[in-house]
Amino acid sequence: MTTTTHPVTDTSQRPAVHKPRRPIPWGKIAAWTVMVIFLFITMFPFYWMLRTALSSNNALGTDPGSLLPVGLNTGGFERVFGMQDVETAISQGGSGASINFWRYLLNSVIVATSITVVQTFSCAMAAYAFSRLHWKGRDTVFMIFLGSLMIPQIFTLLPNFILIKNLHLVDTLLGIMLPTLFISSFAIFFLRQFFNNISREVEEAALIDGASKVRVFFTLVLPLSSAPLATLALLTYMTAWNEYFWALMVSYTDQSRVLTVALGVFRAQAPGTGPDWSGLMAATLVAAAPMLILFALFAKKIVNSIGFSGIK
Repeated sequence: MTTTTHPVTDTSQRPAVHKPRRPIPWGKIAAWTVMVIFLFITMFPFYWMLRTALSSNNALGTDPGSLLPVGLNTGGFERVFGMQDVETAISQGGSGASINFWRYLLNSVIVATSITVVQTFSCAMAAYAFSRLHWKGRDTVFMIFLGSLMIPQIFTLLPNFILIKNLHLVDTLLGIMLPTLFISSFAIFFLRQFFNNISREVEEAALIDGASKVRVFFTLVLPLSSAPLATLALLTYMTAWNEYFWALMVSYTDQSRVLTVALGVFRAQAPGTGPDWSGLMAATLVAAAPMLILFALFAKKIVNSIGFSGIK
């Protein structure tokens, strides 16, 4: 009987296998470096506002280049929220000027919310008319709407002001809202492009079943367009919230003054001691906080909707 023996191989004699070295991803490293630099440049103003808001006005001049708060305190925020009297504010380097923050915040919320709700709904109806309804001169009217996007806002300020004055709406919240309350050419164009992607077969099936155009709009088109409508509403809210020049033209008292205008007035009220930079930066941060939170919550939805992913 013969036995077969297998040669024992000595693994130590095998030639070493070297894995190919991965090339250094210089391109990816450069891209990340550029992104970090842009992120730093973008975020630095917000940090500087926070640093100034947490500093003492008396100490700011002693070390203006410091990256950390100088004379750390929360006096600026206390003055914004009305938690500090004039004597204390002046002792901490404040100007002594006051700001009716909650009143201005309420005015801004009323103006931005009203414009967002009314404009989004009216522009959705107009976009549906341009997209799905057939009527004479539709394309011509739509081109006129697109052409209005090319007109700078400065050209419409004076005619709008004369109109608001003749309507006796100067120094009212309605006077601030009215020029942009109903129609936005960009909003109509934005929604029309999305409505064009909605399946016409689905709409025709609903019409065959006896649904009217109005019912199709409310029960079919609007629910299918929830993502672009939400995006448009958020962009409209941010634009209305940040509006400054028109609000400055038509509001003169606390009853109609919005937060952006109030911040400018607060800075202008500074007496000979100079602006209350700590309080001004604190008020600006608080005013910007709602927009930053909204954008952080809905940033992904905005990007997806602007890409017109639409209905597959």
